[in-house]
Amino acid sequence: MTVKLTVENALQAKQEVEKLESQGYSKDHIHIFAHFKERADDINDALDTKDVGLKEQGLLDSMKNIFTSRGDELRNKMEATGLSKEEAAAAEAELDKGKLIIIAHKK
Repeated sequence: MTVKLTVENALQAKQEVEKLESQGYSKDHIHIFAHFKERADDINDALDTKDVGLKEQGLLDSMKNIFTSRGDELRNKMEATGLSKEEAAAAEAELDKGKLIIIAHKK
């Protein structure tokens, strides 16, 4: 099951991550997205959540992201976590407004 949440800031993200953990989601399967990579990296590091990587995307999609725009990269990563193309596009539009997207999935 995949859960997508939209929050305004890192404090709200921390609260939501704690709720997700209490519901049985592992931090290895909780991903926080921000429009700017540095912001996403900082928040993922601070909350001990994970960026979407090779495990979720596969080698080809991971390599493809090297040559795409940040928006395309974000949509690809969100799709790799279980969102549809339409859901990923809508979530990326929220990122453009400065919000954070949290996606959690259970394996």
